[in-house]
Formats: sequence, C-alpha cells, structure tokens
Amino acid sequence: MSNQSTGNAKRMLKKITVISTFGGLLFGYDTGVINGALPYMARKDELNLTPVTEGFVTSSLLFGAALGAVFGGRLSDRFGRRKMILNLALIFFLAALGCTFAPNAGVMILFRFLLGLAVGAASVMVPSFLAEMAPVETRGRMVTQNELMIVSGQLLAFIFNAILGTTIGQEAAHVWRYMLAIATLPAVILWFGMLIVPESPRWLASKGKIGEALRILKEIRTQNRAEIELKEIEENLAQESELQRATFRDLSIPWIRRIVFIGIGIGVVQQVTGVNSIMYYGTQILQQSGFSTNAALVGNIANGIISVLATFVGIWLLGKVGRRPMLMTGLTGTTASLTLIGIFSIVFHGSSVLPYAVLAMTVTFLAFQQGAISPVTWLMLSEIFPLKLRGLGMGVTVFCLWITNFLVGFFFPILLNAVGLSTTFFIFAVLGVGAITFAKKCLPETKGKSLEQLESHFRNFGHKESGTVIEAVKEV
Repeated sequence: MSNQSTGNAKRMLKKITVISTFGGLLFGYDTGVINGALPYMARKDELNLTPVTEGFVTSSLLFGAALGAVFGGRLSDRFGRRKMILNLALIFFLAALGCTFAPNAGVMILFRFLLGLAVGAASVMVPSFLAEMAPVETRGRMVTQNELMIVSGQLLAFIFNAILGTTIGQEAAHVWRYMLAIATLPAVILWFGMLIVPESPRWLASKGKIGEALRILKEIRTQNRAEIELKEIEENLAQESELQRATFRDLSIPWIRRIVFIGIGIGVVQQVTGVNSIMYYGTQILQQSGFSTNAALVGNIANGIISVLATFVGIWLLGKVGRRPMLMTGLTGTTASLTLIGIFSIVFHGSSVLPYAVLAMTVTFLAFQQGAISPVTWLMLSEIFPLKLRGLGMGVTVFCLWITNFLVGFFFPILLNAVGLSTTFFIFAVLGVGAITFAKKCLPETKGKSLEQLESHFRNFGHKESGTVIEAVKEV
C-alpha cells in the first residue's frame, strides 16, 4: 500500500511539473521566436521596421516582463498560484493572437508588451509554484525543470523558424505570422492542463484552508509525510507572520544596502554579457556576417541546441564547483568569445570564413553563458538574501535584470546599424570586463554556507576593513 501511495504521489508530481512548466516553454518560445521573425517582419511590404522600431518590437516584451515579474508574485500571493497561472495562459494566448494579426508596428509593440507581462509573471510564479509542490529532496530538480523548458522553448522557436523560413519564406513574406501563431498551442495546453492541477498546499494553508491543504498534500506525498509537512508549513507560516519584512527605508542600513547592491549586480552581470542579443537577434547577426536568411535560420538552431545541452551541464556543475569560480570562468569565456567575434569581423571581413567563425563563437559564448553564468545567477539570488530581505531583494533584483535585458534588446539593432558588427561586440566585451571586475571584487562565495552564516558575513563586513567571507563565517 505504501509503495502504491508513493507511486501515485510521484506520478502526480510529474504531471504537475510537466503541465506547469509549459509556462517556462512559453517564456522561451515567445522570447526566442522574434529571432527568426524579425527579418521578415522588417520588410517594406510587411511592418517596414527601422532599427529603432525593431528595438521597440523586441524590447517591449522585456519591459512588460520587468513589470510582470514585480507584480506577479504579489498577485499569486493574493489570488493563488494555480488561478494566476491559468490567467497567464489566457494572456499568453490572446497576446500571441494579437501579435500574429498585428497590422502595424504600433499594434505589435502593444501586444508584445502584454505578452511580456505574462512572461515576467511566469518567470516568478512557475518556479515558486514548483518549489511549494516539490518534496525537499527533489525540489532542486523540479524547479530547474522550468529553466530547461525555457531554453527548450527557445530551441523550438529556432527550429520552427528555420522550417517555416526555408519552406515558405521565399513565397510568403508574412511567414512571420505563422511563426508567432505557433505560441498559441502551448498556451492552450497550459490552460487546460492547469484545470486538473491542484492549488499549492502552502498557499491554501496561508489562507487558513488547512483541510484542503492536507487533502492535496496527501495526493503528492504519503499520508504520514503529508501530516508532518502540514505541521511544518503551519509552523513556518507562524514564524513568517512574526517576521518584520525589510522595506526601502531599510536601505539606509549599510549591510542591507550592500546585499541589495550585490543582488542587483548579479542580475545586471547576467544580462550585460549580451546573451540576449544572440537569443533575440542571432539570425540577423549571422546575416550580417555573410549567411543568407535561410542559412542563418538553420545555423541559429545550433545556438538553441548548445543552450539546452549547456543548461544540463550547468545544473550538474552547481553541485561540484564553487559559485564564484564558476561565474568567473563563465564571464571570462563569454568576454573572450565576444572579443573574438569583433576581431573576426575585421580580419575576415568579406570572406566566406566569417559567417562560420561567427557561428562558432556564438555557440562557444552560449556554452559559457548557459553552462555557468545563468545557473549561478539564479542560485546565488536564492541564497544571498536573508528571509526578512528576500521579498525586497528579489523584487528589486529581478526588476533590474529585466530592465537591463530591455536596454540590451532595444539598443542592439541600433548599435548594429550605427557602428557595425565588430564595434558592437567590442562594446559588449568591455562590459564583460566590467562584469568580471565586479564578480572578483564584490561577490562572496555562497557554496557550503548556511543562510545564517552568509547573513553574518554581510552584517560584519562593514566592521572589517579587509573582511572576507571566510573570516566572517569563522566568527559565527
């Protein structure tokens, strides 16, 4: 009976994970599809985009995502994780339709912004929902499934873009509408799927619905464990109710200000590498280097494949390597790749070698980015903030991360048009050097440290002229 109960709980958790991470798949597809759609969308007989309007079409989603990430968590706290993910599925569907049938750039920008609200909210809600549904021993694996679905969504976007572009792109300039329309399918699956997924038991308990919370826990745990876990949830909620959360006024306290600054820095560092210039404009980068549109669409699939494979490697490395060396290695690799793209663009200008050299470097870049920088970013953000500071810290950090993403998405096509491929990538390489300097001078090592030890480090840092993480931790 116990084995049967355990088997039923595992099947239920698997169903919950697969269905809810369609939110991550939509996140990935909607951010990646623009990569192949833009060259067709920009044509005079379609939306007639300039470099500036290209930037707006791409980055309007990212600005919406910044707002969606800030408010998404609060809305799910108020109305429930399941109900809000259902609403997100509806927004994903309607906004994707709006983009598909957009008659001009203005309407496209509006619906991309609405799509961004859903993307940003999904980036907060889905991992939170999974973390609350997962048993402690499989929480890391369940939550990182969402990251895998995001990069898988981007890969699917690149594959469908290549298939549609190479088969009907020559005859149908409006092929970009089909590319965008595909995003409605996972939205439909997410909506119908969430109808059969239960609400988070932790959220139910927070609203006083203890009986309902226990009923759902018994579906995803064994009976004895469900009862024990409910008691833990109730005790944790009682502690949180007594906890005085940090507010913006607390930024006057040096150690709180420093930890929020470090959190913002980690988020900005992930974006100033220019990763999303490749994820959003990869097709145009390859076109500028010398590939035809069709060859660029196909070549871009390599970027998607390496992102998925590198994410697997990155998740494995997190348990083996320290956060700082992993991040420093990743930043060194991405900065070197960006520098080489700039150099190759000058040395091999006009040569048939250039497009292949650029593709090799974008693939290398993404191996370092998705295999080291991105996994460390999200893990460190979950580790550095003490409980009382987590709401404020994560909210500010994720907002700054998305705004940096927005700025990269907006200015990249303008830079590409104004100064060319080589100078654009040299600019990102300089930003990469700044990111390496920040990581070396400011980031603590969090691997193997308890949250209490890390908090002690930050509290004591201001009292030591040359305090290090190790020295602060030893005093605990």
